[in-house]
Amino acid sequence: MLPPPSRWPPSAFALIAANLVPIAGVMTHHWTVFVVLLLYWSENVVVGIFNVLRMLCADPQESILWAGKLFIIPFFIVHYGMFTFVHGMFVIALFGGPAYHTAHAMSLAGLMSAVRSAGIGYAVLFLFVSHGFSFFHNYLGSGEYRRVSLMQLMAQPYGRIVVLHVTTLIGGALATAAGAPLYAVVVLVLLKTTLDLRAHLAERAKLGEPAAPPGAVVS
Repeated sequence: MLPPPSRWPPSAFALIAANLVPIAGVMTHHWTVFVVLLLYWSENVVVGIFNVLRMLCADPQESILWAGKLFIIPFFIVHYGMFTFVHGMFVIALFGGPAYHTAHAMSLAGLMSAVRSAGIGYAVLFLFVSHGFSFFHNYLGSGEYRRVSLMQLMAQPYGRIVVLHVTTLIGGALATAAGAPLYAVVVLVLLKTTLDLRAHLAERAKLGEPAAPPGAVVS
């Protein structure tokens, strides 16, 4: 069960707003399942960028930690980049249609071309704003950067993204099999939004302020 909205951090509402942008795209610009899944793939890139920033900012006063960052950050960029690329190839292969079943389309250049052609730039910008707000408000402003380890940050994006995108790929396949009616695409967006919100709230609870020790005086 989700906690009541009164207990949600402000970043949860920014997340909801960014996740509802695809509904506007579906309703006004007739976005297809393929376009929506391209947007969700683009969010992988946004998540990766901000996770690198989180690693860089993690406990910056701990000098010994910088030695670990010199190894872990490049490793994450390569490993996560490969993970993201493979996921993008699944989106292209499963939902792009015959026009994308070419050697060029099944490449990084072809994937980026598909994203540009989809006309989702403003939606990607909303995702940057949402994740950026969480980074500055929660991670830096609330001091999460002092309570997280590099290994936590290394693993953190994968669990969230795997659940989200396996679900959306299955949902996208079901919507496509049904002929991709409007309601099916909207349901897909709402499903992803719910899962994303649940993961975001769980992350905030995990990295929130530590409980005060027994007998401590709370100012």
